[in-house]
Amino acid sequence: MMQRRQEWKGGPQGDPRSQQMDPVTFEDVAVNFTQEEWALLNPSQKKLYRDVMQETLRNLASVGKKWDNHNIEDWYKTQWRKLSYFLYMESGNQTHALEFLLLGFSAKSEIQFILFGLFLSMYLVTFTGNLLIILAIVSDSHLHIPMYFFLSNLSFADICFTSTTIPKMLLNLQTQSKVITYKACLSQIFFIVFGCLDNLFLTVMAYDRFVAICHPLHYTVIMNSQVCGLLALGSWCLSVMGSLIETLTILRLSFCTNLEIPHFFCDLPEVLKLTCSDTLINNIVVYFATGLLAVIPFSGILFSYYQIVSCILRISSAGGKFKAFSTCGAHLLVVFLFYGTGLGVYLSSAGTSSSRTSLVASVMYTMVTPMLNPFIYSLRNRDMKGALGRLLSRATSLSDRTVAGLP
Repeated sequence: MMQRRQEWKGGPQGDPRSQQMDPVTFEDVAVNFTQEEWALLNPSQKKLYRDVMQETLRNLASVGKKWDNHNIEDWYKTQWRKLSYFLYMESGNQTHALEFLLLGFSAKSEIQFILFGLFLSMYLVTFTGNLLIILAIVSDSHLHIPMYFFLSNLSFADICFTSTTIPKMLLNLQTQSKVITYKACLSQIFFIVFGCLDNLFLTVMAYDRFVAICHPLHYTVIMNSQVCGLLALGSWCLSVMGSLIETLTILRLSFCTNLEIPHFFCDLPEVLKLTCSDTLINNIVVYFATGLLAVIPFSGILFSYYQIVSCILRISSAGGKFKAFSTCGAHLLVVFLFYGTGLGVYLSSAGTSSSRTSLVASVMYTMVTPMLNPFIYSLRNRDMKGALGRLLSRATSLSDRTVAGLP
């Protein structure tokens, strides 16, 4: 039996005129089944359930009831998605969800407009800055050395990393829609591979600085073109392998009716929280991938800088120490920024129930860090500033010649 909640405001107890009843919600009239109970229903019972629930939902929506803090249209869409997913189990395929809801930045339309402009600007700065880094390195022969080769790979990974999540978030803000399809969600989880690439390329760059400072006479022999190519290829292969395994293990999962992700992208830990299946295998894969693609690279960075600091302290002159440290200062700053914000994402999600804190940390990790990388590497690097200046000069002269050649 459906029970309706009651509130008493004034008047004697039991007076019908003083009795105010809360509006009926979809949850009040919906009958929920577990997957095991649903499997016991015959086709006619399933069809009857579908027809009754769809008609009930239409009737509630047609009443046009208004809540103080809710919009009936948004409420209707959310409940319809939940009902559609539940009815989808009728097909016998319980592995896939139809779509997820990225709650992300749930705010008023005025605030969403400001967020759209802010994040669009950040994305354009990130894309343009990292693209200029790549073009400057490719076009300037003076920068065809291991350090800048790995930097160009890091910039490319940052472009792809931000392009995996931000365009979808901008689209959702613009259309005021929170929907992401199951396939699009899987794609986002897989292409987080570019975030794994950041880990590995930062490790390779730390090793490059270690060889340059601690073994300068053997640098050209150790960091030859073949070794650099193998390090880059190995980083790509490890990242793709780890990301592919994590994505494939999701295909075996079935999801509950709650498909709301409190993020602006499909973060794997948040997606796993929505599943009704056993996630033991997924958790093992996540821990393995985290150890392989995050813990081991970070340990390599710490070891490399331990060796670097030991070598720098053995230099007698203060000028020599400053010069040696200045060659790795930009990289060290990026490492602290990248791992600091990345660690903040998981510590905030594990240490607090507030999704807003985790959301802010995710913005720092996925948007702010890639945006700042080009500035960190170019503003304090004389060679990079010179290459960027020559690139822009050539682009300007080419544009002038093109305009002058027009009739």
